[in-house]
Amino acid sequence: MNYWKPSKTMFNKILIANRGEIAIRIMRACKELGIKTVAVYSSADEHAQHVRFADEAILLGDAAPKESYLNVDKLIRAALDSKADAIHPGYGFLSENASFALTVESANLTFIGPSADSIRAMGDKAESKILMKQSGVPTVPGFEGLESDADFKKAAKEIGYPVLIKASAGGGGKGMRVVSGENELGEAIESARREALNSFGDERLLIEKYLADAHHIEFQVFGDKHGNLVHLFERECSVQRRHQKIIEETPSPLLTPELREQMGQAAVAAAKAVNYHNAGTIEFIFDPILSSFFFLEMNTRLQVEHPITELTAGIDLVQWQIRIAAGEKFPFTQSDFHQHGHAIECRVYAEDPANGFLPSTGKLLQFLEPRGPGIRVDSGFKMGSDVTHFYDPLLAKLIVHAENREAAIQRMQTALREFIVHGVVTNIDFMQAVLKHEDFAQGKVSTRWVEKTLESNSLLFGMQEHPQGTRAPAFQSLIAAALADVVFENRKSKNENRNEPDPFSPWKQAGSYRN
Repeated sequence: MNYWKPSKTMFNKILIANRGEIAIRIMRACKELGIKTVAVYSSADEHAQHVRFADEAILLGDAAPKESYLNVDKLIRAALDSKADAIHPGYGFLSENASFALTVESANLTFIGPSADSIRAMGDKAESKILMKQSGVPTVPGFEGLESDADFKKAAKEIGYPVLIKASAGGGGKGMRVVSGENELGEAIESARREALNSFGDERLLIEKYLADAHHIEFQVFGDKHGNLVHLFERECSVQRRHQKIIEETPSPLLTPELREQMGQAAVAAAKAVNYHNAGTIEFIFDPILSSFFFLEMNTRLQVEHPITELTAGIDLVQWQIRIAAGEKFPFTQSDFHQHGHAIECRVYAEDPANGFLPSTGKLLQFLEPRGPGIRVDSGFKMGSDVTHFYDPLLAKLIVHAENREAAIQRMQTALREFIVHGVVTNIDFMQAVLKHEDFAQGKVSTRWVEKTLESNSLLFGMQEHPQGTRAPAFQSLIAAALADVVFENRKSKNENRNEPDPFSPWKQAGSYRN
């Protein structure tokens, strides 16, 4: 399905305005298409993998994103100086910034993504909800365009608690607050406005009915500039922490063929409403009690979890992003696509689940990725890499594909056991516990499941608290401490004979050791 014939309009060189694993992913697609690549990097990423992987690399500035990856002028200058034809934004940073897309086009460069008009229309949650209502796509009950606290109070009373306060211009859980009662509303509005302003430069909010035990299901859409648009089926993304995804899978264990058809048609209708082209994602909330789905938002970019769609739909989404941007027609219709097997993605983060999923920083003393049939790892790190506080703590995306869901779960559990990371705290053990849980096996995990399950059963995730409030040390930590103690005692007993090249060699020991 991805057989490629060179196009007369194909790019010669593409600048990737991003970093880490997604930059490498895009570069790999470019190399397969015979396109040269330009990496950009900050002072903190001088030795990063994406810098080494590119054909050439350009330093943008200091580690702070606003001085490097978010600096539009520097990115455009880098593209022009390197004689690039196009810019691929990846995801995050400037990928959903309509002004950036316009600036790229104004510099006679091609923006590999949707039009600025589509980004703008779907980037505003309030405006996009209004547009979806007009297009007949079901939306979560709520109100947009509210200003005063009194307006929010009246709207919340009409919707009924609990409600969700959301930033109109936001995403990724920023500027989002769940409100259980009227006494919490004022503080939630104030903090959400503050966070929205800091994160997006826009303090506008909207209010919706909060569906407590809903599932987060998104549909991949893809279209060209010639009016062709299809969906590539769904991804179940309900395993979340802080409103951000941790584990995704496809197909969703929840959807029937009839429901999948209905949601797919709604996703295509939503994308057509903004004349969409290139890769995008329509996100829905599904309430199993109401047996209804509602439009949540559209991500006008490539998604972090796109690999599981690639594996089950049999298409290289990044290559087709590039080809569509170059003006090619998308030669497939909806009937050409079918789901094959089952795929799961686990996001391996440098974070501490036992400490509120706070990021962990440090040098990767060991970083051994699993290998084997049906296993894919997208990563921007290697042993010796530094994990800093400047950027998202995502270390790698671990993806598996198997003939069915049960086999995929088993393959993922094996792969997680074989994924060795030392030097920072990770969420690997946490994801193992999720995959082993009966609720996950039965497909009963809602967007609040992690939060609720942690509260009721922290022991399950290896996070038992001592009465004094300190965490019990992990078993591996106890082993490491014991070994360190042995080495220390050995060193003391030998008075650190510095002339001995290896004072701890087993050949120096008089005991029962046998080789």
